[in-house]
Amino acid sequence: MKKIWLSVALASSSLFLTACNDDHDDTSVVVVEDGIPKYNFSAPVVKTEPYLDQGANANNVLDTVSASKTLMTYKMLGVNGQETQATALVFTPQTVKPAGGWPLVVWAHGTTGVADACAPSRQGLNGNEYFIAKLLAAGYAVVAPDYEGLGEPSGKELHPFLNLKSAAYSITDAVVAASKLLGNTAETRWSVVGHSQGGHAALGAAQYASRAQLNYKGAIAIAPASNLGLVLMGGEQKAAQELDLIKKVQTLAPLDTFTALITAGLRNTAPTLQYSEIFATPTDQLAALAETDCYETLGQKLAQPMIGYAQTYGTLDGYQRTQPNFMTTIPEVKDFLANGSQPLKVKITTPIFIYQGTADPTVPKQATDLLVQTANNLGTKIHYVTDQDLPIEQKWDHGSVYVNNLDEFVKDVQSLMPIQ
Repeated sequence: MKKIWLSVALASSSLFLTACNDDHDDTSVVVVEDGIPKYNFSAPVVKTEPYLDQGANANNVLDTVSASKTLMTYKMLGVNGQETQATALVFTPQTVKPAGGWPLVVWAHGTTGVADACAPSRQGLNGNEYFIAKLLAAGYAVVAPDYEGLGEPSGKELHPFLNLKSAAYSITDAVVAASKLLGNTAETRWSVVGHSQGGHAALGAAQYASRAQLNYKGAIAIAPASNLGLVLMGGEQKAAQELDLIKKVQTLAPLDTFTALITAGLRNTAPTLQYSEIFATPTDQLAALAETDCYETLGQKLAQPMIGYAQTYGTLDGYQRTQPNFMTTIPEVKDFLANGSQPLKVKITTPIFIYQGTADPTVPKQATDLLVQTANNLGTKIHYVTDQDLPIEQKWDHGSVYVNNLDEFVKDVQSLMPIQ
């Protein structure tokens, strides 16, 4: 019974952070001098091999519309300012190749964890094959990066979870490599679609798109992670007001999972950062499992002792979770929340679509409203799509904002990059 309840609890909380230009000319190189370092690694593709998903259904879905499925290892500029290697999936469609080649669409995935085993190329697409298949059927080649530190060959680099620049470079550099891999079968127009963590990555790619020196057309961000400090504080306030212990754990366990993943990611650039600086004992020992366990397993391990404590004492008062004021007293965390993770802090002039549901417990609409408002104040124009006109029973949560709008995302891509 407890095991079943745990699965339901974690699923219901949607452990996070699981994506018009009129100018359609195809310029081979687009150079913009904007201070962003341009891709300059020779031979960006390190190696390729055929891709077979862990799920038979995913292979069946993709095989109906894909001409090729490739696992590509490529060179990228890492979060530490050095060349590193990352992995991405590359799919080509069965549709007739346009005269200029297939445009490229990046699919940026939601949260899976920070360990190599959590990379989508290793654990499978887990349902995202349906959207990828729609893009392929519409005539687009698709690039799906694992992100820096996920599935990377050395096995030594932690994924810099929600680091905006790392996510952006994971995308831009994968686009460059995929373009080289596909040669004249792909054209230089590209756009990006991402959900949750991937929505955050898509907005990062919008900011750093010029790094690829290709013909970037726009971003579609679905329930993008942003304003992380406010999300964490809001979750704590919600839990404090909740009298039902089950619902309280359903809020607190995801918050701790989220915080553990952030801590693990920060340890890429700040390896001396200790979990005990952010988590109280013994929760710090569980949080450290973020470096080996994927997010669902990690969430269950953080929730279990919380449930046991609640069952024993009839309260969660006194349960040792995070250190007080860790978001403001630890420099690495403070800077990450304010700067390193926050998208749209500069004006973006290329098209941006953002989709957000009002029933989303993972990325609250208030956080995205603030993101959009702040971006608008900077002069960034955003096509903001919400569920405000839907009846209450059809309001989007963190999952349905994605799965209910797959065809709309494809239409958005088509508006950005019509097949020529």
